[in-house]
Parts: sequence; structure tokens; C-alpha cells
Amino acid sequence: MEHFKDANGYEVVLSFNLNAFGREPDHVLVLCKYQESWLLTDHKLRGWEFPGGKKENGETLEQSAAREVYEETGGIVSKLSFLGEYQVSSEAPVGSFIKRIYYAEIDSIDPRNDYLETNGPVIESGDILAERIKPHYSFIMKDDVVRMCLLHLEAARR
Repeated sequence: MEHFKDANGYEVVLSFNLNAFGREPDHVLVLCKYQESWLLTDHKLRGWEFPGGKKENGETLEQSAAREVYEETGGIVSKLSFLGEYQVSSEAPVGSFIKRIYYAEIDSIDPRNDYLETNGPVIESGDILAERIKPHYSFIMKDDVVRMCLLHLEAARR
């Protein structure tokens, strides 16, 4: 397990093992690949980031991941793979939470009239490890969770 602080100074523990924290996560983060580019969403408040959100009642985490990708980008998930989990330990009002991280391959992108809390899809064809630190990216993209997940994916492809 990897331990570090996020951009807000909260303790984060990242694991690439399933069910690493003794309970099922209630949030998802989905690193999406569309063709040869990364598919992000433009969150109205935070900036560019990978899609994700809270699991709804009656959903599996996989269903939640596919729904969040579609709602925030219009992306249709063709393949979804477990990548990892992380726990953020923070105080009220946020509280502690666990997110399951997935890697998704996107088959197509449907145009939508409403992307809910986002401005819709963003295609990033550059080096995401370098690009993610730019000001228009969300704080979520700048901490070690995304960096370590991208490096983990890269190592798995070798």
C-alpha cells in the first residue's frame, strides 16, 4: 500500500488489491481511454478530471462506473477493468471515504444535452502525466493516486 497526502492535506492510502480496506467502496474513479487518447470530463467547479462519483442504491460498482462515464462524458464503456482502491481520511464535512478505481476502454461517445455537473467530454491526446499538473486540471488529477495509477497501467502494458 502507498501512503501520501492529497492536495487538500488529507491522508490517502492507495492499494492495487481488491477489497483492500475491509469494506466495499462507495465511490468510483474511472480512467478512460478512447481510441488512443484519454477521455476526461470538464467538471464545472474543479476543471478537467477523469469521470467518477458516488455509487447509487441498487448499483454494483461496475454499473456505477459505466453510468458515471456516460453521464459525465457520453462515453460508452466497452471494457472495464479493476485497477485499485484508495481511502481518503478526512474530517467533516467530507469525512473518510473509499473509491474503487477502474480502467475503461470507451467504444464511442454519444452527444448529450446535459452532462449534469460537468461541461462534457474532453479528449486529451498528450502526455497525461505531464499535462495533469496544468492549472485547468482538477486537484484530483494532481495527487499521487492518478500518477501512480497511470504508472501502474503503463507497467502492466509492458
